[in-house]
Amino acid sequence: MLPAEDIYQCLVREISEEANIFCERAVLRGTINWTGFGPQGENWFGFIYRIEHFSGTPRLSNEEGDLVWVDVADIFKLPMWEGDKYFLPLVFDDDPRIFHGFMPYRNAHPISWSYSRI
Repeated sequence: MLPAEDIYQCLVREISEEANIFCERAVLRGTINWTGFGPQGENWFGFIYRIEHFSGTPRLSNEEGDLVWVDVADIFKLPMWEGDKYFLPLVFDDDPRIFHGFMPYRNAHPISWSYSRI
C-alpha cells in the first residue's frame, strides 16, 4: 500500500498495474489473520476481494509470470499456498456474508483454520 491509499484504492491500483484491468466493481469477501505466515514468521492480515466487473484488456503476463483465465471449477488445479484451499471456496460461494478467518502457520504450513461470517 502507498501511504495515502485505503485498502480499496490499493486493490484498484495494483490490479491496474499488474494486469491492465480496471476494477469497476469489487466486493469484499473476507479478511484473514495469518499468524506466523511471512518469510520471517511474521503475522499478516489480508483483505480478500472478488472482482465482479472490470474493463480493459488483460495482459498475458507481467514480471511475476503468466496471467491466464481459469474457470472457478478448475481453480484447485493451480499451484497455490497450502492454506488457500481452505478459504477460496468462501470467496466464490453464494453466501453474501463476509468471512473473517484465522489461519496460524508453523514452519510454512497452516496448523488450523477457523472463520466466522457476519
